[in-house]
Amino acid sequence: MARNDFGDRGDSEFVDKLVHINRVAKVVKGGRRFGFAALVVVGDQKGRVGFGHGKAREVPEAIRKATETAKKGMIRVPLREGRTLHHDITGRHGAGKVLLRAAPPGTGIIAGGPMRAVFECIGVQDVVTKSQGSSNPYNMVRATFEALKNQVSPRTVAAKRGKKVAEVIGRRSRGAGPEKDAAESSEPVAETADA
Repeated sequence: MARNDFGDRGDSEFVDKLVHINRVAKVVKGGRRFGFAALVVVGDQKGRVGFGHGKAREVPEAIRKATETAKKGMIRVPLREGRTLHHDITGRHGAGKVLLRAAPPGTGIIAGGPMRAVFECIGVQDVVTKSQGSSNPYNMVRATFEALKNQVSPRTVAAKRGKKVAEVIGRRSRGAGPEKDAAESSEPVAETADA
């Protein structure tokens, strides 16, 4: 199967990204035996994503194993307008800690290596992230997945609370509206009182 420059494979509806390859050595009687460990992220660019870890004596075999594992453990992430996250969230795994923030259109993916691969596979176009802990790619990817698992859409929240979606999302914009209207209406009243 042919790969392009970015490590993507064009054989199915899934996009896979090779995040990290580690060469490991096992010391045996005759010397060292080398093996390879691969970390791969797989997604359909429509909100489904998974990651996998594979080990083998050869690199292609390690990548194949990692890809299969990633496809088995995929999660669905709700996206706002199909381009960004619904809300800001943090995720932790071991010493890895990541902060994910929703972003306005045109921002792009502002993320470091391992996290960038995850967001490109999900299909997110606008997001701002910060890794605040370990820079180990395994911990960063797992922390990102922990955060994404806790991402909830307004529709889910509305269903749990027995309300309409507009009631759940509308609070933020409505909260700013009346205060602004009150401030605007109080200005002319103050002018008439002075006159």
